[in-house]
Amino acid sequence: MPYTLVAPKAGRSPFWRVRGTEFGIYLDRSTQSRERREAQKFLAAWRDEAKRLSLSGPVKAPHSFASAALAYMQAGGETRFLTPLLEHFGETALGEIGQSQIDAAAVALYPRASAATRNRQVYSPVSAVMRHTGVVLALRRPKGSQGTPRTAFLTPPEAFALLEAAAALNASLGALLTVLLYTGVRLSEALRLSWADVDLKRAVATVAETKNGAPVTVHLPPAAIAALANLKGRKGKVFALTKSGRLYTLWAQAEAAANLALPPRSAFHILRHTHATWRRLYTGADTTALTNTGLWRSRTAAAVYEHVDATAEGRKSDLLPTPIRAKAVRRPRKAAENRG
Repeated sequence: MPYTLVAPKAGRSPFWRVRGTEFGIYLDRSTQSRERREAQKFLAAWRDEAKRLSLSGPVKAPHSFASAALAYMQAGGETRFLTPLLEHFGETALGEIGQSQIDAAAVALYPRASAATRNRQVYSPVSAVMRHTGVVLALRRPKGSQGTPRTAFLTPPEAFALLEAAAALNASLGALLTVLLYTGVRLSEALRLSWADVDLKRAVATVAETKNGAPVTVHLPPAAIAALANLKGRKGKVFALTKSGRLYTLWAQAEAAANLALPPRSAFHILRHTHATWRRLYTGADTTALTNTGLWRSRTAAAVYEHVDATAEGRKSDLLPTPIRAKAVRRPRKAAENRG
């Protein structure tokens, strides 16, 4: 199918996309534009680029890894694990990077690391960089790459103490943690939010790019709306923060101020776990309900939270039929006994 414009979908993404294959180059990319006329300009430019590349030879991908990574970072992509990957792949053409090359990079860069670490620090970022340019690989992830599911969560008093401490340190941090707790979005998804994605009157925010690949519209509960409404300025990015060492230092300071001792390496992600756990405990949301929010890619991913209410099904045994107990009847004492 040639490159075509894909219209915005209500409740998913406000932007037009270009999708299709021309001159042997597949593309599935957001134009980041809400206007059809503007989106058509991107379509025409990308079509011309595909044609130019096809005339220069059978190249599968238009960029080197270095240039693709730069474009990815400039678009707000996650940068945390890119430095060693840039040193490893450098100017290697994307068309020359496949399963075997990524497997080799994972072993070379992290020889003693677990499968989960290699997946997080090699397979996922390489895939994200390539997907940003329209190159989609069906990668086989290393066995055990999902790691051991983390199930820690905060109790309401713990969470409220953390939010209060964060707000006292930095207003943007306090608002960020509140949004993470009450929406369940990931840290990187929240940090990419711009004010154009947020509608406080309708109490919704559109997460244009998620880990699952599909845009999601999330509801903003009153606590999240209040936190966002208190932020100054309504242009550009919602949160004046980036994923960096400073951000994790602020988290550590808030954690200490709240007198908490959280599990190692839980940091911001524990708020996502807490959101899902609270949904199960306080709203009765089951695994299907969590999956339907669009924030968890599958029932398997959402099922990890079933443990938090392990007795939920067990308590239903209270509804089983039971025999009617006969009332205890007191037998009158004999007259002789009464007189005796």
